[in-house]
Amino acid sequence: MSNELDDLAKALFNGQIPSIWRKLAPDTLKSLGNWMEHFKKRFEQYTVWVNEAEPAVMWLSGLHIPESYLTALVQATCRKNGWPLDRSTLYTQVTQWQSAEEVTETAHQGCFVSGLYLEGAAWDIENCGLIKPKPKQLVQELPVLKVIPIEAHRLKLQNTLSTPVYTTSMRRNAMGVGLVFIADLHTTEHISHWVLQGVCLTLNSD
Repeated sequence: MSNELDDLAKALFNGQIPSIWRKLAPDTLKSLGNWMEHFKKRFEQYTVWVNEAEPAVMWLSGLHIPESYLTALVQATCRKNGWPLDRSTLYTQVTQWQSAEEVTETAHQGCFVSGLYLEGAAWDIENCGLIKPKPKQLVQELPVLKVIPIEAHRLKLQNTLSTPVYTTSMRRNAMGVGLVFIADLHTTEHISHWVLQGVCLTLNSD
């Protein structure tokens, strides 16, 4: 038995993701069982996308490189509207839909995405803003998020927290490894309050 097969057998026995699989999969902290469920959902989303059409709500966690999808969204919008690519950006709006199954329309501008988890705060869906989390509620799934490309000079945001979106809860380092994009979350609290709370979004609930 080769070293690779030996490592594979040990990982499966211990309920861990084998290293040779991990190299070909999106970054994750999941155990083997949870990862298999995640893999199945990823396969289903790709199958629908290939055989039918692009999903009305894209499950970002199911994409191998989610930042590439968002970059392509900006590029396509710039070509359509004749905007300069280097002067365009993204902004986000949290919708009233709690899950992708509730969405009954396609985004006429931008796209809808799901699979984001909020850490360090909670989301008030009635008032559309960040609030303090309940005791022992460390992570909360964010409602469906709308991502909209826009020319940078037209973007005027107020009472908004620029929230980093990371691949996993490890967040990674200051060089940006693991960072997917920046989401805009409305708040009535002072921005510094949420910065001190370490508020962020992640694509995986580990």
